Amino acid sequence: MSINPERKVALIKEYATKEGDTGSPEVQVAVLSERIKNLTEHLASHNKDFHSRRGLLMMVGQRRRLLEYLKSKHVARYEKLIDRLDLRR
Repeated sequence: MSINPERKVALIKEYATKEGDTGSPEVQVAVLSERIKNLTEHLASHNKDFHSRRGLLMMVGQRRRLLEYLKSKHVARYEKLIDRLDLRR
């Protein structure tokens, strides 16, 4: 359900704005999106796993808040990120 360390390092390297960047909204949203994707696949086959469903909803809310923050501060970075992640917003 969670992402492996190699995939997380690859995501951080791909979405980082500078060297050693792990806390920017772009990196956080990318890692959350990967975790959401994996958990959605898990819930497709385990539809009664309500504890994981709650975790998924919390992650979706966190990603939404990060995207709203990025949209309010830097619209160009927000639009670039949602295009790169292929999000519907």
